[in-house]
Amino acid sequence: MIFLETERLRLRNVKEKDADIMFDYRNNEICARYQRGQTKDYDGIVRLVERRKADVMSVEAPFFVAVALKETDEMVGEIVVMPADGTISLGYTFSYKQHRRGYAFEALSALIRILHEQYPAWDFISFTESENKPSMALLKKLGYKDLGYLPSKESRVFGKWTTPETEAEIARAVQ
Repeated sequence: MIFLETERLRLRNVKEKDADIMFDYRNNEICARYQRGQTKDYDGIVRLVERRKADVMSVEAPFFVAVALKETDEMVGEIVVMPADGTISLGYTFSYKQHRRGYAFEALSALIRILHEQYPAWDFISFTESENKPSMALLKKLGYKDLGYLPSKESRVFGKWTTPETEAEIARAVQ
């Protein structure tokens, strides 16, 4: 299923053919350095693809989005959307072979826009390692604001369309 398309990209369900690409970038130091809890072994990635290949865009459950080039359908990255309790949390990894081409910004801009249109009352949150300067710059470019370092997640938390209540809750938890 194709979730949406942009000028250069197709945001779609993950496919079996994506496993090799995912294995490559998930095991490359440039991408893996800031990722926690990602499946990296090939068999685990194959099982992940099998579990996630029919995900639907909804706030009923987390879903996995493969980001692929529109012209070739080659996967260039992934976005995981984790909705819970009025908050949509996004995680993303893009292949080191595709960095600095604007794909992450293009994909995330489109996905965030459509999710916000469908769920306008929901907060949008993303977490990133404090050392991950490119990710923090991307989140700021996407309109997220840095809400501080959250010790419980060992990450900086960024928010967009967050309510004053959510921001106050995060402020109590950050350093």
